[in-house]
Parts: sequence; structure tokens; C-alpha cells
Amino acid sequence: MSRQHVVDMCRTMLDRGYLKATEGNVSVRIPGHELYAVTPSNYDYDRMRVEDVCIVDFRGRHVPDPGAAGGLVPSIECGMHANIYRERPDVNAIVHTHQPYASALAFLRKPIPALTDEQVRFLGREVAIIDYAPAGTGFLARNVQKRVASGDNAFIIANHGVVAVGTDPSRAVFNMALLEKVSIAYLLALTSEAGKVHTIPATIREIAFNKLRADEKRIAAQIVDAVEPVRVPEDEPLPSVADPLPPAATEPAGGPRGEPQPAAHGYMISEYLDVDDTMRRLKALVAQPVRGLRHDALLDVLNYFETKCTASREITERAKRRIPGGVQHNLAFNYPFPLAIDRAEGAHLTDRDGNVYIDFLQAGGPTILGSNYAPVNEQVAAVIAESGPVTGLFHEYELKLAEIIHEFMPHIEMYRSLGSGTEAVMAAVRAARAHTGRKMVIKVGGAYHGWSDTVVYALRVPGTFRMNAKGIPWGATGRTRETFPHDLGALRRKLIENRVRGGTAAVIVEPFGPESGTRPVPRDYNAAVRELCDEFGALLIFDEVVTGFRTGMGGAAGYFGVTPDLTVFGKAVSGGYPMAGGVGGRADVMSVFGSGLDGRSGAHIQVGGTLSANPLSCAAGYFAIREMARTGAPVLAGRAGDRLTRGLQRLIDRYGLPYVAYNQGSIVHLECSGVMLLDMRSPIKLLRENKARKTLMEQMGAAYAAHGIITLAGSRMYTSMADTDEVIDDALARFDRVFALVEGV
Repeated sequence: MSRQHVVDMCRTMLDRGYLKATEGNVSVRIPGHELYAVTPSNYDYDRMRVEDVCIVDFRGRHVPDPGAAGGLVPSIECGMHANIYRERPDVNAIVHTHQPYASALAFLRKPIPALTDEQVRFLGREVAIIDYAPAGTGFLARNVQKRVASGDNAFIIANHGVVAVGTDPSRAVFNMALLEKVSIAYLLALTSEAGKVHTIPATIREIAFNKLRADEKRIAAQIVDAVEPVRVPEDEPLPSVADPLPPAATEPAGGPRGEPQPAAHGYMISEYLDVDDTMRRLKALVAQPVRGLRHDALLDVLNYFETKCTASREITERAKRRIPGGVQHNLAFNYPFPLAIDRAEGAHLTDRDGNVYIDFLQAGGPTILGSNYAPVNEQVAAVIAESGPVTGLFHEYELKLAEIIHEFMPHIEMYRSLGSGTEAVMAAVRAARAHTGRKMVIKVGGAYHGWSDTVVYALRVPGTFRMNAKGIPWGATGRTRETFPHDLGALRRKLIENRVRGGTAAVIVEPFGPESGTRPVPRDYNAAVRELCDEFGALLIFDEVVTGFRTGMGGAAGYFGVTPDLTVFGKAVSGGYPMAGGVGGRADVMSVFGSGLDGRSGAHIQVGGTLSANPLSCAAGYFAIREMARTGAPVLAGRAGDRLTRGLQRLIDRYGLPYVAYNQGSIVHLECSGVMLLDMRSPIKLLRENKARKTLMEQMGAAYAAHGIITLAGSRMYTSMADTDEVIDDALARFDRVFALVEGV
């Protein structure tokens, strides 16, 4: 890990343009040992790999890896690093480099006095000049050791660059960059001080003024592109889950039903998101360098997993011998290793070690009532006690589930139960092709519609086509096309192009935007897509695997007032019970699912599954939907999401972080890295930053878990009816502690 930190420091300095002259060397202390990791001698930072980084002891002696053949030797300045670590136990990272402005001051033998509060706070009261000694010698190492004993964090070495130290790698890099800024200011002061004009070589003067012109443009661009943070006054009361439900709620204008409905049949969204403002903030986040945990804080997070989650680590290590990757579901792939959960109840999870977490994963979104909801469990158990979980023959709860879905979503005229959301998408696409006689299907880039061959295309990152389609023949995706999120013009062009190819069978969308609104859609987007589908004779498929019933009893279709031809359901349709999924919609389209050996007029399509529509899943779905309607669970969960989001916005404002928090009711997004906003419209940025931003997201997810909060990949949360004001406030206090660990806070 220390080696990785060295590489990350090198990359950061290159990416941020801190290195204007020769690179020097970088090191990181290895916790718990009298060792440190240091860059090899004469090695370019842009080529640095983890295995290239050398290990050295506190006497400056190289400790090569056992069995390593040859290998790289450490920087000749490793003795200087060793002396600093011995002298300063508070130092965990060192940067030695050659910066032009600080080097100019070294040439003039001018130490930097206390110019700014920032300098005093981070660097010390004076940036001293260390006497010259030849590079790599013990004389230089001892000269540096004498000066660092002062407790300051930055020094100029005469004719030999600078040294900056820090409590962690990010702080050392920050101190190095701050030193160069201070050097610029002092150098200019020296050149313009009345009556004391110092003679500075013309070359150094030209470098300084060129740099100032470049910085002026950069700072001006930052001001122009800056985004005002969401201001949340400290005394502003947060939205409350406990507020009484209104006596009545009406669906949005133009909805499939305009009559007033009971409040419990309202929707999770109290006020629709300002999409333009949110996207502007997300783009500003992606435009900035990543900002994550301090080095010492990350070590504490990892120590939590190592010491407090030993039972989880043991069982997941065992699982790797029998299960590929050690876990069965993508949601369980957490950094640094998966947590094994023994107990779930309401808003909390308990792992094998007895650690209790606030559960904002909620199994990926289906448990709107909260985990392991007893009233549903009891009724399901009574049904299963009679029928067993599966019979292979018809059971009354198949009909009850289809009827209650139609009751709340009248546009679902017929419903076919299947085993999962992935199966439901497969069936919906097949039905659309059979009904229309057309073959082309259009999806939105970045959206996830399960793992079937047809739609593993432009997965999660718009514009990536078949990047994730390993093992899938080209023909399987040959009639799938993508359009960029929000781009109705591109969608129209795809529909026109497909006319030449025989027409478009269907357009499939997540109604709140790809990945549950990670790229949120404008309020009128779905209505515009509906119009385009009507114009070109394509079916509109809503993927409501997450939003069905979570949005409200009318689903996203009811909320937006847009009627799709087919709707895909998944985990939410059975309240978190397994084998959850299905497809429903217009009766004439659904007729292609006619059961039996012979289809109607040859339009029958083949779908199946012995466990589809089993009594367990159907009864669970029926009782869960009925309970959601009775309790107003979608509305309550949405209010919990409002309270959580507003509280997160207050914390982000308080700490001055570039993070973005927003929600669509009970679907809450907390973007710290913006990795999901990268796409192939900026391929170089995607390739350069994808790994670092993904790593940050994983590390933040681990930090949340170490502080008792389970999220989806560190960037998304689902609230439930079980999330009371007290639960949300507890979560916000935990987020507060995590944000306090972010570099620069």
C-alpha cells in the first residue's frame, strides 16, 4: 500500500502540473516498521509502477524484495529521507523536487519569512535555506536533518531544490505546491521592493512572468467555471419524516389517472430536481482533481476492516475457493473485502462480527418497507405453510399479484411474472420485436438493464459500446444502439437511421435517468421520448426495476404522467423476496406471451422458468404492495431521502468540499469522485481518470462502512420507511465524522 501511495503522489504531481523542472524523489513511511517506500533512482514519474518502488530502512539501506532478480535501486537521496523519518516521527511522507521559483530563492540565499497565515499554518513560520552539500552525500542528509528538527514542513536546499514533508502523502504534496506559490509571491516582492531591487537572472525572470501569465488564465477559468455551493444554514430545520401525510394527493397533470387519491398513494418526490443545476455541479466535480481521505485516515479505515471484521474476512476468503471472486452478487463487491451479513432488520444490518450498520443499500432498492418487514413475513409464511414455496402449477397469488399491480398502475393491463429484472428485460425486448416485426432496439448510454446479451452495451459509461461484452457474440448486440443521456436530437437521429434498417422495435429507458438517476433526466424527457416513439412506431419500455413502487404506487409512469407500452419490474415487485421480476403493459402487446405450446396467430414468443410466479414471490409481492399502500411507505421513504440529502448538503457546505448530494425522493446520490459522469465524449479524460476516480469512490465507501453506514458503491443510497428522523440524524453524524477526514479539511 505504501508503494501505491508513492506512485499516486507521483501521478498527482504530474497531473496537477507541479513538476516544472527535474522530478526529484518521493517517499512514504511504512506504518509499524522502520522502513519507507521511495522512488527509484533516475526514473520518470509517468512510467512509475508499484513494483518499481523501492523499500529502504531507516539507516538508508536498500531492502530488496526476496527473490527479486536485479531490480531498481533507490534514489541516491534515500539517506536524506531516512534521516528525516528518524528525526520526525510525525512525518509520514516526503517530497524532494526542484521547483523553479524556490530554486531562484535558493540562488539568492533568501529564506521566506511568514508571508501568509496559510504558510504559517502548513509550512511553519519561515522557509529556511539549508546549506549546500553534494547530492546523495551524508553531508546533505545531516544538513537537512538539522533543519527539519525545527518542526517546520518545507525547506529550500541551496542549489538543490526543495524538501516538503507531511503527515500523509496528500499533505506532503500540498505543502510542496504551497511552497512554490509562496516562492512566487516572495520572488515578486523582492523584485519590486522600493529601493531594494535585487538582480535576478533574466532566465529566471522570464520563467516567473510566463508562469504568472499562465496562472492568471488558469485562475480566471476557475472563477468562471466555479459553482456556488448549495448553502444550507446551520439553523435551518431539516425536512421531517414525521410530518403528517396530507389528506389527499393528486397525480401530476396529464397522468393516466387524474382523480384524487389517498395520500398514501402519493409519490416519493416532494419537489422535482433542478436537473440543469445538478448537472452543472456534477460537471464541476469531474473537472476538479479527486479529493479523498488523508493517508492516516485511510489507514485507520483499513485498520477497522482488519481488526473489527475478521469473521467477514475469514468467510469471504474461504468463499474464494468455491465461488468466483468470493461473492455471488455485484453489490457485495466492496473494498477492501466484502462484509458478511448475519442479520437484517428495518434500517440496520449486523455483520458476523456483531458490527451494526445503517442500511442505505436496502438490497439494491427493493425493500421500501425496510429490511425483513415482519407484517409481510408473517403473511407470506402462512401462505407457504400451505402451498410450499413452489408447485409448478397455478396458484391464486399469481392472479392476486397481477390484479394489485393493475389496481395501482392501470396501464399494466396484463402482467407476466418472471424470475428477475434481467429476465424481464429479455422478455420485453423479445415481445417488442415480435409485436412490431422490427429488430432494432435503442437504449440510453450508461443505463443498466441487466446482464442479458442484447443490452450489455454502453454499460455504465456512455459511448463505450461493447467494452463490457466479453463472451457475447457480435450478433447479439448487432441490433442494439445507444443514445447519449438527455440528447433527444441524438435519439431522433438513431430512429431515422434505424428506418433504413427496418425500423425500431423499442426504446428502453430508466425513467429517472441511467443508473437510477446518476445522470438525472429533465422533467419533460420521458414525455418527449414517448412522442418520438409514437412518431416512429416504436414501443416505449420503462425499466422500473428500481422505481416501480419505490417512486409511488403509480410507479414512475404515474409520477411523470407518461404511459409506456411495456414496463419491466424487478426486485421491488416482491418487496425484497427472491425470484422477483416481470413485464407488463398493453394487452395487445402482452398477448405475445400467450402460454401453452401454440401461440396466437404465430405471435407466441418463448419465455419460461419453473420458478417464475411461484407462491413465495407472488404472495410476498402482493402483501408488500398492499402494505406499501396502507402505510404510505414510498412517501415516507422519500421524506427520509429529503432529510438525508439536505443534511449532506449542509455538511458539504460546512467543510467546503466539492462533492455533490442530490436526490429523487428515496434515491439519494452522494458523488465524491464523479466517476459515473465520465464518458467517451472525452475519451482521454476517461482513460486517464477512470481508475483514480473509481478508487476514490471505493475508498469513500469503505470509510462510510467503517463509520457504520452501508451504501451502494459509496455513491448511492436508498432510504426506506424504516428510516426515521433519528436514523437519518445518526447517519448524518457519521457522515460528519467521515467528511472531517478528507484531505484539506
